[in-house]
Parts: sequence; structure tokens; C-alpha cells
Amino acid sequence: MEIISPGQYSLVYNAFSFTFATMAAATLFLWISRSQVTTTYKTALTISGLVCAIAAYHYFRIFESWGESYQLRNGVVTAGEVAFNDAYRYVDWLLTVPLLLIELVLVMGLSQKETMSLSTRLGVAAALMVALGYPGEIATDNTTRAIWGTLSSIPFAYVMYQLFAGLGASIERQPDNVRELIKTARLVTFASWGFYPIVYMIPYTNLTGATVITGVQVGYTIADIIAKAGVGVLIFIIAVRKSENETMNLAAA
Repeated sequence: MEIISPGQYSLVYNAFSFTFATMAAATLFLWISRSQVTTTYKTALTISGLVCAIAAYHYFRIFESWGESYQLRNGVVTAGEVAFNDAYRYVDWLLTVPLLLIELVLVMGLSQKETMSLSTRLGVAAALMVALGYPGEIATDNTTRAIWGTLSSIPFAYVMYQLFAGLGASIERQPDNVRELIKTARLVTFASWGFYPIVYMIPYTNLTGATVITGVQVGYTIADIIAKAGVGVLIFIIAVRKSENETMNLAAA
């Protein structure tokens, strides 16, 4: 196991702690906020909160695993008795990544047929993307990592195509006061998801050892906060505005 510096240990430790708190707070916010939206959009907020709840649990486990793998005593970091378990992160993604796409589809308020079709196709592709990426993540050589990373990029490209081409017409049919917000949520999803492959490729650089470990853990953590808590807040704002539209339409009728 690579021995890291006290600064690197503390940076990752604090990043995990901060992310756990962020995800837990976002979960409470999103679930409590269900009372502010109409029935149509409650499921979207429920799923968005569920995404953050799952992430909070796994970040707690990641946080614990980090503390068991390394000990900082008297300014010196030593290896623990067990290796750091990074599988928690991929288990989290396997559950949350499909749900992130489903919450975006649900908040758009499409027909039941469109919702089921898009949710199924995007959910399966997202799960496949995560499953194909894991063997490369745990590989000990960059060739194997590159092979699985390339395979994982195929469903990733499909998801991005559907977000921009497949959802394009549906987004244009959205109310004026939420259309740009939905486009922003889509763009933030694209940007944060695009950051994961960049972090995945850190081992290909001239960086080595503990620097790679630190960069990967902090990089994935930043992407998770944006993709889950950040997009979750956008889903909430969209749901509130669309609920206000429904209420005004009913009042006008």
C-alpha cells in the first residue's frame, strides 16, 4: 500500500467528511421539500433525495475505510491492517447513476410511455457504464485500465447522445420558465459526468503513487457533489416552478 503524506491524508479525509455532510444535508432538504411541489413532481424529489441518501451512506463507509487503511499519529502516516476499499464508490454509482438520469426524466413531466422508455434505456446504459469501468479502476496496469475505460465510454456516449439529441425535442416543449433550467441541469450532468473520465485517467499521467491516490479520491468526490447534490437542487427548483405553473393553470381554469 502506498504511504501518503500527512497533508494528502488530511485532504482526502476532510473531502470524504465534507461530502458525507453535504449528501446527508441534501437528502433532508430534498425530502422535506416534497411538500412544496405538486403530486406530479414528488417522485422526482423522492428519487433525488434517495440518490443523496445512498451517496451519504457510502461516503460514510468510504470515510471509515480510509481511517482504517491509514493512521495519522504524531505527524506520521502509517498503513493500517486493511487496504482501502474503493468498491464502495462503484456500488454507490451502480445504484445512483441510473437514478440521476431517471430523476431528470421524471421532473420533465413527460407522458408515461416516454418516461418509461427513456428511464429504462438510460438506466440500463448508465449501469452498464459503471459496471464496465470497475475492472479498469482496480487494474494494476494502465493497459487493462485503458481497455475497460474504452468499453465504459460506449454506454457513456450513448447516454450523452440521448441527453442532448433524444431529449432535445421534449425539452423545447417545456414551459418557458423552466426550459433553460432543464438545459442547465442537463449541462451540469454532462460536465460532472465528463469529469469522471478525466479523474479515471490520472494514472496515465506522470503522477505516481500517493499523488495518484489523492487526486483520484478528491476528483471523484468533487464530481459526486456536483452530480448529486448540485443537480438535486436544480431538480428541486424545476419542480417548484412547474408546480407553480400547474397551480396557476388550475386557478385560471
